[in-house]
Amino acid sequence: MTYQVLARKWRPRDFAGLVGQEHVVRALRNALEQRRLHHAYLFTGTRGVGKTTLARILAKCLNCETGITAAPCGRCTPCLEIDGGRFVDYVEMDAASNRGVDEMTQLLERAVYAPTSGRFKVYVIDEVHQLSGHAFNAMLKTLEEPPEHLKFILATTDPQKVPVTVLSRCLQFNLKQMPRDQIAGHLARILEAEGLPFEAHALPPIARAAAGSMRDALSLLDQAIAYGAGRIDAKNVRAMLGAIDASVPLRLLEAVVREDAREVLAIGDELQARTLSFDAALQDLAALLLRISIAHSVPDAVESDLPDRDRVVALATRIDAESAQLFYQIALQGRDDLPLAPDEHAGFTMTLLRMLAFRPEDSVSAPAVTPDTRAREQATAPATGGPGFDGDWPSLVRQLAVTGAAKELARNSELLRYEDGFFGLVVPQTMPHLAERSYQEKLKAALEQHLGRQVRVHVARGEIRGTSA
Repeated sequence: MTYQVLARKWRPRDFAGLVGQEHVVRALRNALEQRRLHHAYLFTGTRGVGKTTLARILAKCLNCETGITAAPCGRCTPCLEIDGGRFVDYVEMDAASNRGVDEMTQLLERAVYAPTSGRFKVYVIDEVHQLSGHAFNAMLKTLEEPPEHLKFILATTDPQKVPVTVLSRCLQFNLKQMPRDQIAGHLARILEAEGLPFEAHALPPIARAAAGSMRDALSLLDQAIAYGAGRIDAKNVRAMLGAIDASVPLRLLEAVVREDAREVLAIGDELQARTLSFDAALQDLAALLLRISIAHSVPDAVESDLPDRDRVVALATRIDAESAQLFYQIALQGRDDLPLAPDEHAGFTMTLLRMLAFRPEDSVSAPAVTPDTRAREQATAPATGGPGFDGDWPSLVRQLAVTGAAKELARNSELLRYEDGFFGLVVPQTMPHLAERSYQEKLKAALEQHLGRQVRVHVARGEIRGTSA
């Protein structure tokens, strides 16, 4: 018997078998049970979230021999023929390859005739946004006042390209991307039903790679089954996906905290030797920094069932909230800069070295204030007099006793205006995180310390006209 891919074999046949999209299922169930049937539906959402699957289920609900129902029998002729794509009154048209006015006119000419064997004719137009303007105009009148026996179901991944005149004639349902845990759970149920051995922690990487698409997840699962010769284990899945081991971002961040540049370079060389994605490594690093920030704000929200929880909590005690935010922004900026670097390895390395360069010296817990430290602070407070400022901002920045994010702000900003102790600075639009108030306050304190007088600092985002410090 010919092998049937999992995405087709496990395609839901009714609302009960559908995974996710509860908000859409609830609305359609209620409409069917109350016989409040609209003549045109629009399903929107990314690929593989169930748009055409819902269209087929709805067509069976409308044409089942048991009557209009929210639970089609799945055994009568209309149900079986719709599942098999053979039902004469059910038409699926791909607008990507049938986008012209001639194809639409032919479809609408057949719409006026009564159904051949079903209760309703159901026209499903997939990727409807790819229809031409003339094709949309041709269908408007029929879409507004269709025959009693005709139902339109439109599907699209880009509803912004659908004319508002069409949108206003349809009931619109937005299908959400599938949560990762829901995808992983469904994959586990399928593997159990198929009798295939698997490791539970091998499924989350597949769910993440699917990016919210159940169809993509099932295709990747088929690939993983072939790759592992019928067995799904985490090592094979990571190798198949080219995924980064969960320990890599932890090792990277631990090396940054230790200021161990040699270890950072070694990890980068290791990723290059294994031909793994540096973009994925920075993405995983940003995700780890998010977990650390959550640990700072809501410690109870850190996942307790993950094996690396203790290492994440330990890192959260060694990296303060400001450093975590700074590293997160550097990781995101590094991903954007990868295409501009000489090669991805160089871009990745520079991103990590930037974290080391701008690591605040006080990122670990600040020491307790004692009478001795208070006396030293008073001794170093801004004096009434100090060196003047001649307008050379880069030179002034080099003399400032400033570290971490405030140092990055000073070095990447341009002085637009200086007057009576007021510093008007601008930072590039690509670095909006530098305009954070806390960074401005630290820079202000460093300027007052150096100049020996009170100053004001204002940072705006804009175009750098000259050269920054």
